[in-house]
Amino acid sequence: MGESDRYQEYKIKKQRYTLGQPGNTLVWLFVFNVIFFLVLQMIKVSFAVYEQSPNAYYIKILQWFQLPADASRLTERPWTILSYMFSDVALFRALSNMLWLWAFGSILQNITGNKKIISIYLYGGLAGALFFIVASALIPQGQQAAEAAGMMGANAAVMSVAIAATMFAPGYRFFPMLRGGIPIWVLTILYVAIDLAGVAKTPALVTSHIGGAIAGFLFVIFLRKGKDGSLWMNNLYSWFIDLFNPNKKKSKYSVKDKVFYKTGNRNPYNKTSNITEQRIDEILDKINQKGYHFLTEEEKNILRRASED
Repeated sequence: MGESDRYQEYKIKKQRYTLGQPGNTLVWLFVFNVIFFLVLQMIKVSFAVYEQSPNAYYIKILQWFQLPADASRLTERPWTILSYMFSDVALFRALSNMLWLWAFGSILQNITGNKKIISIYLYGGLAGALFFIVASALIPQGQQAAEAAGMMGANAAVMSVAIAATMFAPGYRFFPMLRGGIPIWVLTILYVAIDLAGVAKTPALVTSHIGGAIAGFLFVIFLRKGKDGSLWMNNLYSWFIDLFNPNKKKSKYSVKDKVFYKTGNRNPYNKTSNITEQRIDEILDKINQKGYHFLTEEEKNILRRASED
């Protein structure tokens, strides 16, 4: 195990997000998926109570959440490009998606923090939608059923999270107490095989799930090149929240100046670094994004001193 891998494991063990922790975005993803599922199930039960046909449930309710395969119908219901990835009507598939999301999402969140998992989830869902619509238009089987076909469920989005987590932590092992544990890449291969086998009879769905995987792969690749696809989403969210807090003032000093260094009245070129958890997290994030060899000598010394402590 190399030095960078050792610090990767150190971060995963040190930073654990608990279920009730404020700002746990993984829990918010669960909340949205569960709410949508329960709402759709309650409406379905009410239709059954009043002896409404399944077709009536689809026409009056389900089609407003489902992503249509026909691009022209999508223009009539553009919100479905987001709603579909949180809407699932099959109990077993919904439970399966949430279990896989928890398995891979918890690793991803512990490595990258709270500000990337939702972006990766959404990118996977959007890519899955794009691939699904294009495949439905190009594949003969999809063209015949495009008028009535549609897609629902978090499969493409969860696939994106799974691939991203595997790329961020290829050496991670589940159940380490069992003969060294199960490597994450083994579980990822098993998940991909099970997921694609479940939709093998529908080429457009297979293509959409592959699209979600590609989105997770590209997110990590671009991140390693210094292009963070989650920044604009996080900035947009922060801007929206700040609209309701007009008295918020930005400090003229950065967190780095106030926390990481004891400058006093000394020349800024003679700063003495402090070892803080926030500073270590920043360095570990840099390792995740660019690699250990991109660290400065100062950052390497901080990690070395932290490991000795």
